Amino acid sequence: MRIGIITGVEEEAAAFLPGEGTERRVGPYNFRLLNHAGHDIAIACCGVGKVNAALAGTLMMQEHQADILMIIGTAGKLSDKVGDCFRITEALQGDFGAHRPTGFTHYTAGSWPIGPAEVEAFTAFALPDIGLPVARIITGDSFVECPDHSLRLRNALEGDLVDMETGALAQVAALYDVPWAAIKATTDDANGESVGDFQTNLLLAARRAAQAAEQSIRLL
Repeated sequence: MRIGIITGVEEEAAAFLPGEGTERRVGPYNFRLLNHAGHDIAIACCGVGKVNAALAGTLMMQEHQADILMIIGTAGKLSDKVGDCFRITEALQGDFGAHRPTGFTHYTAGSWPIGPAEVEAFTAFALPDIGLPVARIITGDSFVECPDHSLRLRNALEGDLVDMETGALAQVAALYDVPWAAIKATTDDANGESVGDFQTNLLLAARRAAQAAEQSIRLL
């Protein structure tokens, strides 16, 4: 299987099978190419945000001919779900919709944000069960440091985690009609302490997600 993996920051990419593979420049990114458990893998740090994730996912399809797109790394925690590393089952884009006098109305990413509101999540490929708890992730182009906004995302979209890339990669996968998967480890609680917590916990969380991804891929 050909697997294309992206991350938002360099530490997340470096934590996956560290030191292995060879690099190839593809557009604005360095793809690290390696084989793991018989699978041809390209991994690249795309940078934070939905545009970066979408571009990297597209290049993974065009240049690596990926059979599956995957994102690994870190996320903030919205819900009280137990665990610090999660297999993502669904992704939504929490900033796609319409601003109205009554507030923000969410819509399915890529749909027309007018008329009756419908929100449909992107469903992830079911990776092999390695004992990880499952979670729904909400993606948006902002780092969440506000407990009130965290509560809105949790209540309106039933989100467990929040990040800035997964929902965009899931949309790219849907457009290409290929499966996608994600493993995310938590660094913070998406509140006023998020910046300090993220910086403190980044390396440990990145390695936790990478190890889970390595184990899951071995079982594919």
